[in-house]
Amino acid sequence: MVPVSPSRTAELYRRHFSDPRRERLFLSSIAFVTTFAATRAITHAIRSGRGPFRNLAVGGRHLHHLVFGITGLLATGYLWLIDVGIRESGRNRTAYRLTAVAYGASSALTLDEFALWLDLQDDYWSKQGRKSIDAVVIFGGVLSVGIWGGPFFRELVREARRVY
Repeated sequence: MVPVSPSRTAELYRRHFSDPRRERLFLSSIAFVTTFAATRAITHAIRSGRGPFRNLAVGGRHLHHLVFGITGLLATGYLWLIDVGIRESGRNRTAYRLTAVAYGASSALTLDEFALWLDLQDDYWSKQGRKSIDAVVIFGGVLSVGIWGGPFFRELVREARRVY
């Protein structure tokens, strides 16, 4: 396979995501999957005592990443209520991309602790509370990335296979 140049990748991206709604859905899905994977990796590192990560606490109270997720969802919702990041035009293009990413990332942080807000107990590490949730979240995230980004990724692979 031949690497696809950044300019050609950008051209394919613009073609496949010319519809702003489709691009927002794609960016949100990518942010969701990426944030979920990073969050799981960080929480496992914290639990095993590896790396620079530690639990966050405020006033002696453990601060769950669910708090950051809810805060992000509230902030994104408020921005959308006041029409920030809704329309793709001129300088708003960056805002609509950033709010889509913020929504996807915040959703992942919130849903990763679904058992906590469902049962109101910190059973994050229990097998009963995590196996099915992890499977559904990962599958749903990967599925949505494939749905919104599938045509773009297929064409990118075709480009990489081309012999120049």
